[in-house]
Amino acid sequence: MVALPKRLFAEFLGTFWLVFGGCGSAVLAAAFPSLGIGFVGVSLAFGLTVLTMAYSIGHISGCHLNPAVTIGLWSGKRFPGAEIVPYAVAQVLGAIVAAGVLLVIAQGNPAFTLGPSSLAVNGYGDLSPGHFALQSGLIIEALLTFFFVIVILGSTDTRAPAGFAPIAIGLALTLIHLISIPVTNTSVNPARSTGPALILALVKDSGALSQLWLFWVAPIIGAVLGGIVYRGFAGEPAAPAITGEPL
Repeated sequence: MVALPKRLFAEFLGTFWLVFGGCGSAVLAAAFPSLGIGFVGVSLAFGLTVLTMAYSIGHISGCHLNPAVTIGLWSGKRFPGAEIVPYAVAQVLGAIVAAGVLLVIAQGNPAFTLGPSSLAVNGYGDLSPGHFALQSGLIIEALLTFFFVIVILGSTDTRAPAGFAPIAIGLALTLIHLISIPVTNTSVNPARSTGPALILALVKDSGALSQLWLFWVAPIIGAVLGGIVYRGFAGEPAAPAITGEPL
């Protein structure tokens, strides 16, 4: 097994890439005049960040990039509980640094203005792209994280076809974004939500930080249930703990 400090650094880099690539596509490219990539492009960007990192660091850290995924893997008996907090800290730090770098780049455009929803923050009510209410955000974030964890556990199961897990996981995250960007701007990842919300709060009072609780609570609930349900119907085959084994 790879030493914990190296795995934590891999999680930091991977989460940086996820937030910078996914949120960066939303901030810099989604509405670019005449040639923006739109919701579909942003959805693909998030999926591609996970897919590329899964092949790059999956054999080092397991490529969680997400505290909810780490907790879901623990719930599915694939990850030791003692390492949840270190993984989550590395992931959140990666997201914060990525959001800070993204803000510096975005401010290089004279037309860029900081608004309540800048940096692709997650939110409900006035901060929801479609103005969906709190209960809508809570349900969809928990439900989509539930299925995301099932996809991760299933595709990395030793009985699944070998070598294809990153593709399934990346496409699952793409689908998740295609469904839920209008509702919450899509989180299913507390670290992804924390980075932009915290950086935006440091430079502008947007309200995103006051809504951050939902994007920790709902994904974690969904992840824990996903791990329990997958273990319940799929059984417990001999499977490597996802702490540096190939996906």
